[in-house]
Amino acid sequence: MSIDNIIAQAVAHAVKALYGVDAYPSSIVPQTTKKEFEGNLTIVVFPWVKAARKSPEAVGTEIGDWLVANEPAVNRFNVIKGFLNIVIEPTYFTSMLRHIEETPDYGFKKADADSPLVMVEYSSPNTNKPLHLGHIRNNLLGYSLAQILKACGNRVVKTNIVNDRGIHICKSMLAWRKWGEGATPESTGKKGDHLIGDFYVLFDKHYKAELKELMDKGMTQEEAEKASPLMLEAREMLRRWEQKDPEIRSLWEMMNNWVYAGFDETYKRLGVDFDKIYYESNTYLEGKDKVLEGLEKGIMYRKDDGSVWADLTDAGLDHKLLLRSDGTSVYMTQDIGTAKLRYQDYPIDKMIYVVGNEQNYHFQVLSLLLDRLGFKWGKDLVHFSYGMVELPEGKMKSREGTVVDADDLMDEMIQGAREVSAERGKGDFTPEEADEIARIVGMGALKYFLLKVDPRKNMTFNPKESI
Repeated sequence: MSIDNIIAQAVAHAVKALYGVDAYPSSIVPQTTKKEFEGNLTIVVFPWVKAARKSPEAVGTEIGDWLVANEPAVNRFNVIKGFLNIVIEPTYFTSMLRHIEETPDYGFKKADADSPLVMVEYSSPNTNKPLHLGHIRNNLLGYSLAQILKACGNRVVKTNIVNDRGIHICKSMLAWRKWGEGATPESTGKKGDHLIGDFYVLFDKHYKAELKELMDKGMTQEEAEKASPLMLEAREMLRRWEQKDPEIRSLWEMMNNWVYAGFDETYKRLGVDFDKIYYESNTYLEGKDKVLEGLEKGIMYRKDDGSVWADLTDAGLDHKLLLRSDGTSVYMTQDIGTAKLRYQDYPIDKMIYVVGNEQNYHFQVLSLLLDRLGFKWGKDLVHFSYGMVELPEGKMKSREGTVVDADDLMDEMIQGAREVSAERGKGDFTPEEADEIARIVGMGALKYFLLKVDPRKNMTFNPKESI
């Protein structure tokens, strides 16, 4: 039992014994004593002054005397007007620390078969680039949340949804086919996710040059974007992928496998893992089926152009597109499909999505749609929303190659810890021991700095300050 609860219960007994008043411990809230006064915890005694028919000072003194005589955790007290400042017996803290040390898994509640099953989704990367600083905050928040839920006695499933399809993936694939010259992680000495990220940046570089050339010929930007041969090729590649063209699918699988191997290295280094990984390439068709099922039940409606929508105006939201007129899916459709597969795999009691705050509206809509489609946890799903993380230099942009890769940042943190250690010249360690200490300090600084800030707030990450 915490010291706050011990004192609350003791005070409740005191006022019952002294004044015949029934006080519920839950209504007695000890406060931290102000620095200018002696004491650890402070109790406001005004609620019992009327029953005692005495001054606040007298009531405080009587309760204090009773506590010293009857509660071993109370050493002494002082009264300032109506405030009873209590000094906790030092041996209470040493005995508590001893109890903690001697109790295996102290503070952890073990789950059993009847414990709630909570699924936590985090990371959610795209396979066209490596993980970056924003992903680090996401992964650390998601993994920490899962560990806390587990410690509180929940059964927890950690999941990841990988965005492995779409036009952005085709951009990297097309750039590799055009300018890659057969490059592989082995031939270049690069992690697979970094290699593919380079081709994503390369596509954007050529695409921008192409747009400029078309606009110089008199086209508007919108006209140039529609006429861009490079973008038309990327869209054709996506169309062939959706038709399961063997050549395109083979290229897609090869490049994605390079990225997955790179992701695994980063996750391992960061100290996070997953119980189940879902892939958008497997979920988007499931979502389409679920939406069509909703259409049959009258939950959704079809417009004249063939597109399928949900009317959410009765809940204060808008109309939401779920299938385009050509039958292709949108992100919301994918999330519905992923939910369907997860519900088949696990009897989920609660679902938590760790996703940035720019998606707040998306999850309001998703919650409503899942509830209406019959997922029992849909209405109460949790969007664990967090703010953007930036560097002192400002925002990062993937297409322009200005994103800080997670691997590079971890290298920088470890090197920073090594340099600080060398400057101070402390310790007599072997090179191996010094490297391990630098890793522990560097990664510890990274994790602490990103987790100490209220997740809801935007934040600036300063590597030097964190070390």
